[in-house]
Amino acid sequence: MAEWIGIGRRGRRCYGFDEIALVPGERTVNPGEVNIAFKIAEKKFKIPILAAAMDGVVDVRFAVEMSKLGGLAVLNLCGVQTRYDNPNIVLERIAKATPQQATESIQSIYTKPIKEKLISKRIQQIKAKGGSAVVSSIPAYAERFAKIAVNAGADIFVVQSTVTTTKHISREYKSLDLFKFCKSIKIPVIIGNCVTYETTLSLLETGASALLIGVGPGAACTTRGVLGIGVPQVTATVDAAAARDFYYKSTGRYAAIITDGGMSRGGDICKAFACGADAVMIGSSFARSKEAPGKGYHWGMATSHENLPRGTRIYVGATGTLKEIIFGPARVDDGSQNLIGALKTSMGSLGVSDLKQMHDVEIIIAPSIQTEGKIFQVDQRVGMGK
Repeated sequence: MAEWIGIGRRGRRCYGFDEIALVPGERTVNPGEVNIAFKIAEKKFKIPILAAAMDGVVDVRFAVEMSKLGGLAVLNLCGVQTRYDNPNIVLERIAKATPQQATESIQSIYTKPIKEKLISKRIQQIKAKGGSAVVSSIPAYAERFAKIAVNAGADIFVVQSTVTTTKHISREYKSLDLFKFCKSIKIPVIIGNCVTYETTLSLLETGASALLIGVGPGAACTTRGVLGIGVPQVTATVDAAAARDFYYKSTGRYAAIITDGGMSRGGDICKAFACGADAVMIGSSFARSKEAPGKGYHWGMATSHENLPRGTRIYVGATGTLKEIIFGPARVDDGSQNLIGALKTSMGSLGVSDLKQMHDVEIIIAPSIQTEGKIFQVDQRVGMGK
């Protein structure tokens, strides 16, 4: 599979969403009759979409609204929501910063210590309004924060870092034992992020209920530029899904694969499911909602790193309500709204009735799929030409 890239070195060709297309089959299905529900452990959700644990995307209000629409929103326990009693003040400051000041401003804001009492408070606020409380922490704080979160009524706990493995080596500090952690927590655990077959398989063996797949594809993430690491999302998802299927056949336990990042349009989401995803996690598209706390801005989780920021603040604007972005009606022509309508229509056109069948549709390598016949859209910067 690998090609020679120089003397004695081979490199494997990997693919992103813009390089593939899905092929319609021999039948079609009424889009109104397809089933898009998915499960994490025994918890079932109406739509297979999670909002990313980013401060410009998810706060209490957003999490509640996302729950009402049938999906999940992940609240970042290491962000402004747990550092500030009134996070709106600092969110306003981030929004008003010039491009030159943005990174420095974010780094300064995230130096304030996390208040553990706010962890309980935010979870209880979500639960009091009928929302699902899904919360995220970096591995260093996971054990301590998970106990607080579970006691406060959290429904799902996410352990997330740029790259997560079961074999983290450090002499400076004690590493999180993911096997022990997953066994001790009484609620489903999601672990992220990874991009390879081998790492996916080892993380599944911890007992995690789901894994996040993706390193560096996010719209506000600069990890690939700063660190030079990552795997395009099509290949990463296919490889992770293969590990999930092998693990299921070997153990009888099914864990969800969640493609995290790199999807800005309905077509990207459809391709992620065809590659084997059980659900997708989205940031920038939801940052554009009127309910998002970022006031039209979006920044990566690693932007606040004090020495090596791996993200940037980007302006995405506010293009519609969260309901319009998920269910429509679409008011823009670029495929960033009515994501569920796009998924159901794609499934109907492909002739599949549920997400499991979506995993088996034909995929072709098609680098011209974004440009073929689109000269006027590109020239006028509309639709697929934006």
